[in-house]
Amino acid sequence: MIRAVLLALCLAGPATAQVPEPDGYRGEPYRAPVPATLQGATVIDARQAIRLHADGVPFLDVLPRRANKPQGLPEGTVWREPPHETIPGAVWLWDTGYEALAPAEQARLETGLRQATGGDPAAPVVIFCRSDCWMSWNAARRAVSLGYAAVHWFPGGVEEWQAAGGAPLVRATPVAP
Repeated sequence: MIRAVLLALCLAGPATAQVPEPDGYRGEPYRAPVPATLQGATVIDARQAIRLHADGVPFLDVLPRRANKPQGLPEGTVWREPPHETIPGAVWLWDTGYEALAPAEQARLETGLRQATGGDPAAPVVIFCRSDCWMSWNAARRAVSLGYAAVHWFPGGVEEWQAAGGAPLVRATPVAP
């Protein structure tokens, strides 16, 4: 009997916590379990993301950029910004998923959304980052609050994309500030 219960628990997979949608935007820690929902947006999985990508829907990557040299490096250390890989064709709207955005980051998000949708708030767009990353949830929620009606939030991000056999990732180029 105990073996049957243990086997059933193993086959059921890991337990997933129910994460409620917050009233506002989420701050630190950004890498944490995310809600299964986003009011006003459509939540998609990798299979749906791959289909939307094949249909030519614009993808917006909101992973932060690590362009600043880390504090405390020894004198004379050469530091290079680490490369960021993303879904082919995605526009990297870096730093647009934080809890609070500086005016430049807000403008980057608004401009990126406008360009990706051709200025049509009814045009579809996919917003993603990494798996279990609140950056994409925050950015997708902002897109909804800006009046975009066909926001697809892809919470599995690049990890789920790769696991599902999506096109190989490519090196991202950040959009101009």
